[in-house]
Amino acid sequence: MVGQVEVSQVDEESLEELLAVAVEDAAPEEVMPPVAGPPGWTTERQETFRNWHRARRPGLAGPLRESTFAITHNGTIFGSARLALRDSRDVLEAGMWLGRSHRGRGIGTATLRILLDEAARAGARAVVADTKAHNTAALAALRRNGATLIASQDTVEIHAELIPKSMLPPSPCTANP
Repeated sequence: MVGQVEVSQVDEESLEELLAVAVEDAAPEEVMPPVAGPPGWTTERQETFRNWHRARRPGLAGPLRESTFAITHNGTIFGSARLALRDSRDVLEAGMWLGRSHRGRGIGTATLRILLDEAARAGARAVVADTKAHNTAALAALRRNGATLIASQDTVEIHAELIPKSMLPPSPCTANP
């Protein structure tokens, strides 16, 4: 991958760009909770997408205890990432999606690394993520960031556990006699 990957809180301007990427390059079920109605990016589904992100603007301290970010690569939005508080304040859940045409370039791996840094700044001791066994790109990004992967015995679900870099114990020093 060449270029700079960054994340920024979703604001009104980035929200419209993010929605355009989703409509053009992703299915609704890949990027948002289910919405009843006909398939595809209906007007209702687009407004639900906007409202979902707007509701998360207060961040981890807000009522939904979740933040969403626009993922940019070389200044162009390609997807979204999120961090959400789990049962305790020191465990965050990470998630992301990228437009189909931007997958497989290392953007997900770089984004997850950024999310781990964000989690460390928020005081998290662990980050968890869930994906499907067939999502090889997500599994690769998780592995490249040091995730412990746990497969479900009866489904295709994979649970990942990561430790933010700043929370890792220091490497043992080696001395030359």
